[in-house]
Amino acid sequence: MKLSMPRFDQAPVLVVGDVMLDRYWHGGTSRISPEAPVPVVKVEQIEDRPGGAANVALNIAALGAPATLIGITGTDEAADSLTDSLQAAGVAVHFQRRAQQPTIVKLRVLSRHQQLLRMDFEQAFDTDAEAVASDVERLLSTAKVLVLSDYGKGALKNHQVLIQAARRAGVPVLADPKGKDFGIYRGASLITPNLSEFEAIVGSCADEADLVAKGAALMQELELGALLVTRGEHGMTLLRPGHQALHLPARAREVFDVTGAGDTVISTLAAALAAGEDLPQAVALANLAAGIVVGKLGTAAISAPELRRAVQREQGSERGVLGLEQLLVAIEDARAHGEKIVFTNGCFDILHAGHVTYLEQARAQGDRLVLAVNDDASVSRLKGPGRPINSVERRMAVLAGLGAVDWVVSFTEDTPERLLAQIKPDVLVKGGDYGIDQVVGADIVRAYGGEVRVLGLVENSSTTAIVNRIRDRS
Repeated sequence: MKLSMPRFDQAPVLVVGDVMLDRYWHGGTSRISPEAPVPVVKVEQIEDRPGGAANVALNIAALGAPATLIGITGTDEAADSLTDSLQAAGVAVHFQRRAQQPTIVKLRVLSRHQQLLRMDFEQAFDTDAEAVASDVERLLSTAKVLVLSDYGKGALKNHQVLIQAARRAGVPVLADPKGKDFGIYRGASLITPNLSEFEAIVGSCADEADLVAKGAALMQELELGALLVTRGEHGMTLLRPGHQALHLPARAREVFDVTGAGDTVISTLAAALAAGEDLPQAVALANLAAGIVVGKLGTAAISAPELRRAVQREQGSERGVLGLEQLLVAIEDARAHGEKIVFTNGCFDILHAGHVTYLEQARAQGDRLVLAVNDDASVSRLKGPGRPINSVERRMAVLAGLGAVDWVVSFTEDTPERLLAQIKPDVLVKGGDYGIDQVVGADIVRAYGGEVRVLGLVENSSTTAIVNRIRDRS
């Protein structure tokens, strides 16, 4: 399956469900309490993160998709913290605040990245189901997908009313189910139970064939559009009526914390479907996103650059020859990861040892090296008739194979000034006996605060000299 990165900015998603605040107390431990055989944690940092349905909405917004959230909170400091962090991330918040009921808070005490204790502060909400349904129906016209993020805390008491309203509006409904009665999700477009939740409904599955058979029966019974079973280290299984089962392997390189992985799956699915992707493609993207999030501590949102880089890695396009638009996206992702961009350019007609050494030195000036190559017409103008010896496609293919080079792009002008103005590298590098002020584009780079560096030449290495020797011998 060939993956691509969707345009999430035109993919509005409406999320309704149980919101909660995930609070983390971080600190060091150096002694055992004299009062009981437990470690004493000296709290040095307090961190609040949106949890539950709020984490789903946050993940959707982090991907760049418009997210709207409906939920229930108290009228307390925890609700204020949730509202502030969600709105700062671009989520449109519609909370019903209940005066006598506290916002659900899950407090975790951590030391050296290890969770020592979790304390839950929660009461079941006395939900005004009609008010929730009214909010959903009012906001459905602005959404392309509806997500029911159900943690069984009481915010969702009118599942069928919401599902039927969405169906009337032509909006797909995705549900992350909880509890032992999946009948409340009847008619949903897709539900996403994990394996233990699925087996609690259909019974233990002896193997994949058994899982597929029981899943098919469940879909028929509940009139579901599709069923996605997340299976931890065994990946995911997508079932659709009339289609072969799609089994996707887990993508995690290292599992650090599975908290919030289900939220990441359904949020990525929702945003991808809202962006117009088909279901198998959306599931494959969600699988990649889940592989990223389990390598993080606690509930965490996946950003668009993180997912895009995972897609590039999956397709083997993280490096190599790129068009300008692709290159600008790749550079944006690299900068989002704190990487320094180095730029150099040239004809590179016949690759020789001097080129290789120079490019290795250039790459050492930062984290990513962009190599801009003159096209054939500009080489002819610069070097004269009979040049280039190798076409631009062949030159770029050879250069892309060098370990020092991340991205190769061509340009048609005699100088790369237009590229420099668009790429805005952190470092412009040139080889030779130039003074820095003689480097083409130095003024452009310096104007926005970039650096210009000149590297030395490798002795007795010249493409023109090589060409002349060949011609003399012929």
